[in-house]
Amino acid sequence: MNALYSLVFVFILVLIPLFGVGAAHLSTIFGICIPMTAIGIFLVFSVVKIIRWGRSPVPFRIPTTAGQQLSYDPEMFKQNKWDNPSNGIQTVIRMILEVCAFRTLFRNTSTSLHETKNGPVVAFASSKWLWLFALLFHYSFLIIVLRHLRLFLEPIPFFVNGLDFMDGILQIGAPVMYMSDLLIVGGLLFLLMRRLVDAKIRYISLVADYFPLFLILGIALSGIWMRYYAKVDVIAIKELTMGLVSLNPHVPSGIDVSFFVHVFLVSVLLMYFPFSKLMHMPGVFMSPTRNMPNDTRFRHHENPWNPDIKPLSYEAYEKDFGPMMAEAGLPLDNPDNAKAPEEA
Repeated sequence: MNALYSLVFVFILVLIPLFGVGAAHLSTIFGICIPMTAIGIFLVFSVVKIIRWGRSPVPFRIPTTAGQQLSYDPEMFKQNKWDNPSNGIQTVIRMILEVCAFRTLFRNTSTSLHETKNGPVVAFASSKWLWLFALLFHYSFLIIVLRHLRLFLEPIPFFVNGLDFMDGILQIGAPVMYMSDLLIVGGLLFLLMRRLVDAKIRYISLVADYFPLFLILGIALSGIWMRYYAKVDVIAIKELTMGLVSLNPHVPSGIDVSFFVHVFLVSVLLMYFPFSKLMHMPGVFMSPTRNMPNDTRFRHHENPWNPDIKPLSYEAYEKDFGPMMAEAGLPLDNPDNAKAPEEA
């Protein structure tokens, strides 16, 4: 039901610009007002959340590790530098591998229950499919975002033209079919089917897990439709986007309604982003389980805001609590401490 609710909601979102632009002719609202509002919400609330994360106290070293820590005898126990970093450089390399290669997800395992003559047995096996399709989805998404910079920049940077060329190097169809368009749809369908088919994952999946998948899938499919079937006027679209960038917006005539559907879904994604699990993109850099070296064996870390507590010696402790210790039958170093102060 959670998947159905999300699908219906995305379908309703598609209908809003279809009627708003196609029937009510509100192209200015859907082409200028809503996108600019979405960008403002995205920037403001993303910055607010990042600042809030940055101000959160982290009094202890709590990195998540998956390998041997640096020990005093490296010949006996060899340190795993990237899984259990002990200094800043190793931590930076670990973060690069995590962000760029999803190194933790690469070790993903699948769990299954098998019936045997001796009873049920839990089996664990390596599962790289999630890592592979997640990597395909994220890199395709990144390439698509970078390719869209050509609509907002003039002159177009050389790396955008290079990405555009490499992405369409197979020269399939006219206009050229981009590989990233196919890969992002394939990655999204795998992530979606994984939640729908696997009973364990389906049980813990909420609307907040399905909605982003259906929304991004709607964005990808509307973009594919707009490029390969509706074949919208790219020159008019760039005129609109450059107007947004220069804060002199206007909506040229002749833009197909599929463009406004695409832009509206992107706007919803931008507004939804700061309040959702999608904030893991900047959040991974702020995570103390990832961005800290594990050096607690050879560095003493103190909580900086602890009060200054004066040490209490055992002699003073016994003097204060001697009568109660004697009553409880505990041995005393100084028998005179067993007496109450007035008796002493």
